[in-house]
Amino acid sequence: MISFNEAHVDSLAINSSAMKNGRDLVKKNSFPILGKSADETIIFGECKGSGKEPYHCSVDYIKLEEPIFRCSCPSRQFPCKHILGLMYAYALGQTFEIADIPEDIVKKREKAEIREEKKEEKKKEPIGEVSEKRKKTNQSALLKKIASQLEGISLLEKLIHQLTNSGLGSLDKKTVKTLEDQAKQLGNYYIPGLQTAFRALLFKLNALQATSSSEMKESLYTSIVESLGILHTLVKKSREYLSGRLENPETPIDSETTLEEWIGHAWQLTELREQGRVRPGAELMQLSLLSYADQARSEFVDEGYWFDLLTGKLEVTRSYRPFKAVKHMREEDTVYEVVITEELVMYPGELNARVRWDTSTLRGVAIEDLAVIRNAAYTSFPDAIKLVKNQIKNPLSDKHPVLLLFYSEIRQIEDSLIIVDAQGKQLQLANIAFPDHDTTSLVALLNKQYVKNQAILVKFGHNMDKNQLQAQPLSIVATEDIIRFLY
Repeated sequence: MISFNEAHVDSLAINSSAMKNGRDLVKKNSFPILGKSADETIIFGECKGSGKEPYHCSVDYIKLEEPIFRCSCPSRQFPCKHILGLMYAYALGQTFEIADIPEDIVKKREKAEIREEKKEEKKKEPIGEVSEKRKKTNQSALLKKIASQLEGISLLEKLIHQLTNSGLGSLDKKTVKTLEDQAKQLGNYYIPGLQTAFRALLFKLNALQATSSSEMKESLYTSIVESLGILHTLVKKSREYLSGRLENPETPIDSETTLEEWIGHAWQLTELREQGRVRPGAELMQLSLLSYADQARSEFVDEGYWFDLLTGKLEVTRSYRPFKAVKHMREEDTVYEVVITEELVMYPGELNARVRWDTSTLRGVAIEDLAVIRNAAYTSFPDAIKLVKNQIKNPLSDKHPVLLLFYSEIRQIEDSLIIVDAQGKQLQLANIAFPDHDTTSLVALLNKQYVKNQAILVKFGHNMDKNQLQAQPLSIVATEDIIRFLY
C-alpha cells in the first residue's frame, strides 16, 4: 500500500517553483480524474493542461523503493508539476477511485519486467564472459576508435609543446585564446577526459592573465607546472596503453587503474560487472555530501562520502549535472539513514573508490553503527599521512583522498587550528581541498564535548606554497551523532 506525506513530495520537487506549481494544480482542482489500482501499487490521473487534451500522469510503486514517474506532458523537469500535483492530491487525502491500470502502463510494466529478467540473467553469466558475436562485431569499431584516440593524443602533445616552448612568462590572452580554440578539436577524438584535463589547465592560464597579485601569480605558476606534469604523464601512459591495445585487440580493458577514466571512458555498470568489480552487498552510511562546480567539465558534481559498515572502507558516489541541463536535474539529497544495497558496483580507484548501486533499502542509524565507524578511524596520524603520501605522489592519483582520523584534542595555535593524536602528533586543518567551502572556521563553533576524543572525516591536500600536507574537516563522528560541516 502506498503511503507518503506532503514533506516527502516536497523532497522530490526539483525546486521551490515546481513545488508551488504542483500544489496550485490541486488548489485549482485540475485533476478531474484520480485513480488507483486495487492493490494500491500505482496512482494515476488526468490533469487539465493548456491544450484540449489532458495530461496523463502516474506514479508507479511496483518497486516500493524505486517509484516510476510518468507523464504525457512535454516538460523536461522530472518529476514535472503534474506528477507532483498528483502526489500532493494523494498526500492531502483527496479521493482516488479504484480502477483498472491504464493499458499503456500495463504494457510498460511488462517491458520493465522483461528488462529486469534480462538483467538478472546477465548477472548470472560468468564474470568476463562475452559472446563471440559481440567480440567480432565490436572489434573493427574498437580499432578505429583507438586509432582516432591516438591521433587526438598526438594533437594534445603538440598543444602542450606549443605552450611550454613559448614559456609561461610570455603568455598573453591572445595565445591562451588560440590554445582554447585548438583544444576544441580534441572533442573529435574520443578522449573527453584528456580534453577536460587540458581545459582545466587553460582555466588556470586565464586566471594567471586576470590577476595582478604577485602572490596569486606565484601560486598559479606552481599549480600550472603541476598540471603540465600530469598532462605529460597522461600523454605518455595513454599512448603506451592504447598502442598496446591497437596491436593486440584482445588485450582486456584496464579496469584496475583510473587510466581509462582519465582518457574519458564512461564505465557502464554491465562492464564493471563483467570485470568482476562487484560486491554482493553493503551497508553504507553517508558521512558527508558536497556539491561543487567543475568548470573544466562544465558540470556540477554532487559528491558523497560513505562508510561501509561491513568492510570498513570509505567510498565515494558522484553524480554529474551539466550546466546546460541543471534546471532539469535534481541535486542529490543528504542521506541520514543506513543504505542497504543488494549489490555494490565499484569503479577502479584507490583509497576512495567510486561506487554505485541499483536498488537499496533504508534503516535507522544505531549507536553501534557509530561505534563501528569510530573504531575504524586511524589513531596514528603518521600512519595515515604515509598512506596519503604514497597515493598522491603518483601523478594520476586523486590528490585529495579522504580518511577517518581519531584525535585526542583540537587546539588553536596562533591563527591555525590543529588536531592532535594520542602520541602528540599534529595535523593542521585548512580549506585545502575546497577553498570555496569554508569548513575549518566551523570547527571553532563546536561544543566542548566534541573538542576531545572524536573521529573526524578529513579531505587531505598538499599546500604547495608551504610544502605541507593539510586536512579539511568534513564531519565529526561522535558516540551518539554525526556533526556535518558539509551536507
